Amino acid sequence: MEHMEKQTLCRMIDAAMHRIPADLVIYNCKLVDVFTGTIRPDSIAITDGFVVGFGSSYRGLSEIDAGGAYAAPGLIDAHIHIESTYTTPEEFGRMVVPTGTTTVIADPHEIVNVYGLSGLNYMISAASRTELSVRYMIPSCVPATPFEDAGAIVNAFDMQWPMADRHVPGLGEFMNVPGILNKSDDELNKLLVALRMHKVIDGHCPGLSGAELNAYTAAGVSTDHECTTVEEMQERLRRGMYIELRDGSACKDLENLIAGISAKNYRRLLLCSDDRQPKTIFQEGHIDSHLRKLVKAGIDPVDAIVMGSLNAAECYKLEDRGAIAPGRRADIVLFDNLTDFSARMVFIEGKKVAENHKYLLPYEKASTFSVCGSMHIKSTELEDFKMHLRSDRVRAIEIIPGGIRTNEAHVRVQRDAEGDFVYNPAEDIVKIAVFERHHNTGKVGLGFLKGYGIRKGALALSVAHDSHNVICVGVSNEEMQAAVRALINQEGGFVLVRDGKVIASLALPIAGLMSDQSGEDVAKQLKILHDAAHQELGVSEDVEPVMTLCFMSLIVIPDLKITDRGLFDMNSFQFVPLELEEKE
Repeated sequence: MEHMEKQTLCRMIDAAMHRIPADLVIYNCKLVDVFTGTIRPDSIAITDGFVVGFGSSYRGLSEIDAGGAYAAPGLIDAHIHIESTYTTPEEFGRMVVPTGTTTVIADPHEIVNVYGLSGLNYMISAASRTELSVRYMIPSCVPATPFEDAGAIVNAFDMQWPMADRHVPGLGEFMNVPGILNKSDDELNKLLVALRMHKVIDGHCPGLSGAELNAYTAAGVSTDHECTTVEEMQERLRRGMYIELRDGSACKDLENLIAGISAKNYRRLLLCSDDRQPKTIFQEGHIDSHLRKLVKAGIDPVDAIVMGSLNAAECYKLEDRGAIAPGRRADIVLFDNLTDFSARMVFIEGKKVAENHKYLLPYEKASTFSVCGSMHIKSTELEDFKMHLRSDRVRAIEIIPGGIRTNEAHVRVQRDAEGDFVYNPAEDIVKIAVFERHHNTGKVGLGFLKGYGIRKGALALSVAHDSHNVICVGVSNEEMQAAVRALINQEGGFVLVRDGKVIASLALPIAGLMSDQSGEDVAKQLKILHDAAHQELGVSEDVEPVMTLCFMSLIVIPDLKITDRGLFDMNSFQFVPLELEEKE
């Protein structure tokens, strides 16, 4: 309310005092009070987008009978990358608002890694065209580490002006943990920009423990969404961190962490999706799906709603939302019940924006001209895919189904006369390549992938966290070449080929990350992609075929990953050779 006009304030006071009718009264509802942990029959009076009072005596210029529905605060996703829905912010809002989500804390580091701060400006413009309240963090890691080639560099100096915006909660997930622990000037300067402005600093510290975790939190990092075990969660809670319970399309940590939720710690727990595809949103929902899982596991429904609203508002210093109370934004969702959390109506700033799972308002999309044409690959000749191995014993990235962490596997492969890898259908080992796609450098990293299951053809994609170069996996150089070339022709996205021909694709021309189509179209094409990957190419059924590959270049996640510069070991935080020495 810090920038409220005096006239608005006067109207709110007059409406609260019954001097004038409220703009809107929602009556006959069961109000979920996140402050007292109770539910009571009540009516809600709203004026100029804010709640002004409770009670049956209020009258409004417009009145809505809630029909006994539960009135809860609008849901808040505490951490998401909108780009990873493969849709624009406008489409994303259209998809999630009908589920009860009214605010998201978004980290746009995907598009900023491609286009720099001009990418952020596009995202802000696009978000202004949806009723969903999108609060953007300033990406902290562009690039995520100095060991890969992104499309842009954003340093502490670049961050100062956008960070000063009152609508910016803080600094996005700080993935360069070694940079903090080793006191890198560049990384410390970024932290200081946020700390001096009293902004939140999001964390990203999988596996961090003990003294290193102490140092990381002492540096000002206050959240983490990478907990996979209750022990990790408790260790962070003891250090005062907020824990974001993640349930996305590929990373589903929420269910593993529910056992650690208690009446003593739930006020430090937030709900987030991180990366959630349209297919998942249409099938499961958004933050409402988190609520369903929590309640099914025995968590009190009101406590679950607190985790999905008030806690996030408090963590990110959004004092105007997170609860239904006088002076707060009228971001309200009417649930039929507190079991399946089906949203009957959704209000944002007192405006009915969704009903019966439909987004009600028209919108126009922002221009994407400044963020298209991002595929700049110097060469895609067969020679670029060839290896020149001197040993049959090699390191391979081993997929762990259900998450984004990987193991380092030591395997034996077959070579041809020139030392290039020869695919063996009896072995679940294939070649993986990463092409730099931003500056025509010609850099190509080659490695091996184990546990993916592909038996025919190839896949290529331009969504590759976090620098978003091109990843390709396939059974032969020819198939991989065909996939990469088709990907370039469609300006990014996903391509599946078999026998050199495209069998399924999803074009993502906006920065190579987002579609200009509807969420429904994206979801439909993703299903075709997934089905083709499993049925036509043989990708393992227990592996999410697209998003799994997206994370094979995310070198801040243990253990072994690959960039356009080569194979990288997260544990030692350095490049490692592809080949292993022969055993004596």
